[in-house]
Amino acid sequence: MRRSISTDFFDNPDREREPAAVEPPWWHPLRSDSGPWVARLFHRLLALIFLCAWVSLGVQVRVLIGARGLLPVEDVFAAARADPASLTFADFPTLLWLTHNDAALVMGTFIGAALAVLAAAGIRTRLCFALSTILYLSYATACRLFLSFQWDNLLLECGFLAVFLPADQPKPAIHFLFRALLFKLYFESGIAKGQSPLHDWWDGSAMTYYYETAPLPTPLAWTAHYLPLWWHHLESRATLALELVVPLGIFGPRRIRWATAIALTIFQIVNAATANYGFFCYLALALNVFLLDDPAREREQQALIPAPAQWRGLLGGAFAAAVVFVSLIEALFHFTDPGPVLAPFSRLIDVAQRVRIVNTYHLFGAITRERIEPEFQTLEAGHDAGDENAWRAQDLRFKPGDPNRQPPIVAPHQPRVDFQLWFHGLSFQHRPPSYVAVLQERMCEDGPAVQSLFRFPLPPHPAAVRVVYWRYHFTTPDQAQTQPTTKTWWRRERVAAAAPVTCPHATP
Repeated sequence: MRRSISTDFFDNPDREREPAAVEPPWWHPLRSDSGPWVARLFHRLLALIFLCAWVSLGVQVRVLIGARGLLPVEDVFAAARADPASLTFADFPTLLWLTHNDAALVMGTFIGAALAVLAAAGIRTRLCFALSTILYLSYATACRLFLSFQWDNLLLECGFLAVFLPADQPKPAIHFLFRALLFKLYFESGIAKGQSPLHDWWDGSAMTYYYETAPLPTPLAWTAHYLPLWWHHLESRATLALELVVPLGIFGPRRIRWATAIALTIFQIVNAATANYGFFCYLALALNVFLLDDPAREREQQALIPAPAQWRGLLGGAFAAAVVFVSLIEALFHFTDPGPVLAPFSRLIDVAQRVRIVNTYHLFGAITRERIEPEFQTLEAGHDAGDENAWRAQDLRFKPGDPNRQPPIVAPHQPRVDFQLWFHGLSFQHRPPSYVAVLQERMCEDGPAVQSLFRFPLPPHPAAVRVVYWRYHFTTPDQAQTQPTTKTWWRRERVAAAAPVTCPHATP
């Protein structure tokens, strides 16, 4: 039977006792009451989040970047083959240079999901995280704007750090980096809110719009929107305090850390209850485990573990310092005018932004004050395009669409096209992004390729497709209950309509 460290020592009283690790005071940056138990817990949570991310991506990867998708990745590689100097692996870091047909795209997501399952089972966990992070970066690069969200970056940064997080021994430097990441996530977002050109977080108005204009609200958002005005003003200013002041407790003594963990947990529960942000809220919650302590028994055993060799401690400290340094430089580039002092680091920032393992976070710097939703409409052959009644709306699965439709709960799945179209609605007066034009072409000529995006079957041979833009508001409590069993969630008004796209092969 294998003996514990403490038993082995007392069974060998003549053995020279090795020096035990000395715990620094609470204010020391590398002080950590979290250890192997916390690491194991985080490994399991991160593995489950990776699994959600891979499954969510797997069900939509073909419509995103497949051969018949909205942004075919083959187009990128075709351009690179035509002019090899125009794009290199360093510019476009993805394993899909090797193969990128539809079967390979789907198989890669299956491999990612399998790696997540192995990591959750504790099988070669750190190796699985290394491979999964490299693979997820490959898809994030290839999917371009569809995987350009800050929580995609957060998952990559967590996966990268998890490679260096052992589950069988204390590693204060890596635990510090995870706490620093948690601090960065909130504090930088707080800075972004404080710098909002609308000053909407300072004057209290931000949360009066937030629930109604969030990209994919949940049903509870309707209720939250109609909380008293004074409450929304309190929420807005409290959010600034929660992101700029509360995160300082991440590096405090035990009781302050626990209080910080409770506050941040409540914050993310409210976020998850009122809006769909994919796996983001769950990943932010998982990072809170680094504010906890290992159980007392495990801490006692850790106290008897010999102190690591000096060179290992120096190496861990140097690694932590390097990551913090890159994070600081990135933050200065993002939140300040870099100027000549930071100019020499521009190349470093370019590399960091491509590999996305050290990132800057600036969630909800300003809250949009109106919700403009694009609606795709088709015209059957033989009908007059000038007749508004002849156009038929084709509702996307997760967008508001029909005003009587209840906002869905879809997280941790993130429907990438639906989410991205929210950004298009914010700038609908400008030229639409290329994927919107491609989507209309697919609706004309290849409906099955994009059918998964829509609630109901698309017409096989429409005469034309167009996009109509609507301004949405939540109904008031008096307007909502029009019938005893039916609730109207939205009221809307038409804002604009883009010029129709005539389908070239429409049936006369």
